[in-house]
Amino acid sequence: MHVRGAPLIGATAAYGMALAMRLDPSDAALNSAWEVLNATRPTAINLKWALDRCRQVLTVLPADQRGAAALVLAHEIAAEDVEINRRIGLHGLQLIKEIAAQKSQGSPVRILTHCNAGWIATVDWGTATSPMYQAHEAGIPLHVWVDETRPRNQGALTAWELGSHGISHSYITDNAGGHLMQHGEVDIVITGTDRTTRQGDVCNKIGTYLKALAAKDNDIPFLCSTAVPDHRLDRYCGPG
Repeated sequence: MHVRGAPLIGATAAYGMALAMRLDPSDAALNSAWEVLNATRPTAINLKWALDRCRQVLTVLPADQRGAAALVLAHEIAAEDVEINRRIGLHGLQLIKEIAAQKSQGSPVRILTHCNAGWIATVDWGTATSPMYQAHEAGIPLHVWVDETRPRNQGALTAWELGSHGISHSYITDNAGGHLMQHGEVDIVITGTDRTTRQGDVCNKIGTYLKALAAKDNDIPFLCSTAVPDHRLDRYCGPG
């Protein structure tokens, strides 16, 4: 948990490979670094993706070129994450604009989010938070309901991020979300996703399922932000 968030874990793993290659660029060291790093967080899909990409590129290079090449590749993976997340934000911005257009002038778009899928879980922008930053910078009034997200309270990280960016928000207990939706206090729910299937099913932090059910029952858009690094796509999909 020292490095948290699948996109950031992937980028960090790439830099880990670069450090390993600087110390020892041999085939044995390359494979050993892959094994050690891959075992650190097997649930983060970006981890294996980044490690496989590094090994594929580095294996065919002479040992004396691997250190420099690994660092260049790590920078490339980090830069790609920033751009993917920026584009996720632009997609989400359009959805927020549509909601804002239906509200009275000056009324904020009220967003509920669960867990932390912000810029401290990525290289920059975040996934679920990226649309919020884009909307805020576009001058759209927002208020974000931030679930505490037990048991590790990642919502506190989201609240800190939003506060640092000047976005209005409230830090709420996990079970308050359904109540807020029921009373018309939520316009849209945006969360991250740890895994997304081709059919659009998502796996995310415990408690996300209940938010999706509450959103569906109250006819509130429920969206998960996901980046698919293998294909360099960004998209939104909603189970609710």
